[in-house]
This record gives sequence, structure tokens and C-alpha cells, in this order.
Amino acid sequence: MSKRVVIAVATRDFDPTEVAVPWRVLSAAGHDVVFASADGHPGACDPLMLTGVFFGQIGALRENVALYEEMLACPAFASPISFADIQFEGDHAHDLLVLPGGHAQGMRQYLEDPVLQEKVAGFLAADRPLGSICHGAVVLARAMTPEGTPALAGRTITGLPKSMEMGAWLLTCSYMGSYFRTYPEWVQDEVRGALGDGVFETGPLIPTYGNPFVVRDGNLVTARWPGDAQRFAEQLLDLIGGPA
Repeated sequence: MSKRVVIAVATRDFDPTEVAVPWRVLSAAGHDVVFASADGHPGACDPLMLTGVFFGQIGALRENVALYEEMLACPAFASPISFADIQFEGDHAHDLLVLPGGHAQGMRQYLEDPVLQEKVAGFLAADRPLGSICHGAVVLARAMTPEGTPALAGRTITGLPKSMEMGAWLLTCSYMGSYFRTYPEWVQDEVRGALGDGVFETGPLIPTYGNPFVVRDGNLVTARWPGDAQRFAEQLLDLIGGPA
């Protein structure tokens, strides 16, 4: 049976791989994939990830750039719903919410959106399938219960490790400034603060596309960076029961 999947995207600067790969895997498996943005208008990826930075060494793989361009022509991407229309309860509830990441400054709008945080808290409270990759973990960390406590507390997850975020920033800060540093606080530190007695898994110290790392904790699947995107998408597919 086809499941209703919603991928939340930033208005600008989301990572193209972390959106396009889950879209391709889940839609190719026969599921109904829609997109959501803050204002119900199509988002746009970080253009530098399409061309690469640090002499082209950091960016989307060629095949994932092609996937992103294919996704742009998809009717669902051109006509997203708004964050307010994401449903976690009732007859029209979405079966899976996916939170991609991205690091450029345009991501702040997405990471700080109170409506998206409220929807994420609802998914966590209802134990509905939910996935995040990279900076998507920041949205998880900022989702609060009605009592004002982190909805993520006690879970075991991963997200962008400090070693990876710091490494990319150090390689490029002399000529790109804070491009790879979305906030003064590292992603790992903020997320750990919201976990309470939960666990933040960092995975292998040296990230490679051939050694993906994904953490599954019940109905929550998390990953670290674009190199994990294919395994992440496959785990999301498994989470909702495989192909339609």
C-alpha cells in the first residue's frame, strides 16, 4: 500500500543530496512523496553544493546533481504544501516526515521555524515514522513538548558530528567565513543538550561515501551527512514497510 511521505525543505540553501536521494528512493518504491515549505512555495538548494567548494572536493556527486535536477521537474516539488499542512494525527496523517539538512545561512529560516518544530514534536509524541539527516537533527532538538521540555530527550540518534562540521569550517573559513558554520554552537553540542540521558552517535571518524552510518531508534531514523543519504533513504523505506 502506498504511504504518504512529506519531505520538509528550507526556502533556500537545503542540501540537494539530502533531499533528492530520499525523494528518488521513496517515490521509486511507489510511495506518494510530497514536499513542504514554510510558505508553500518551492524551496531552492544551496547552489554551491551543485558546483562544489574547496576546489570542487566538497559538494554533491554528479549523479546526485542529476537527481536534484530531475526532482526540480517533479510536480510535487513545484507545488509543496506548507509546514502548517503537515499532519501527524487523524485520517489524513502523513506516514513519514523527512527532515533534510544543509549548512549555509539560508537554512536558519527552516531550523528556527516554530510551526515545523511543533509538527516534529507531534510526530515524536505520536511515535510516527520520522527521519532526519545532518542539520535536520537541529529541528529535532528544538521541538518541545507542551510542558516545554525537549521532545527528543532520551532518544539515540546521530546528526552532523562536530568533527565533520569543524573540519569543513577550518578548511574553508579563511576565504568563505562562516559558510560551513550555521551557528556559533556546533550541531552536535546543541543536539546533545536536548537529548538529556539519550545518546548522540558520531559514527566513523573519517566519513566516506562507501561507509555510511545510520541510526535507528524505534520509528526514528537519523544520519550524518550526504554520504549517508542512500542508506538513510533505504532505512526510511524499510521503516514504512518497504515498496508499496
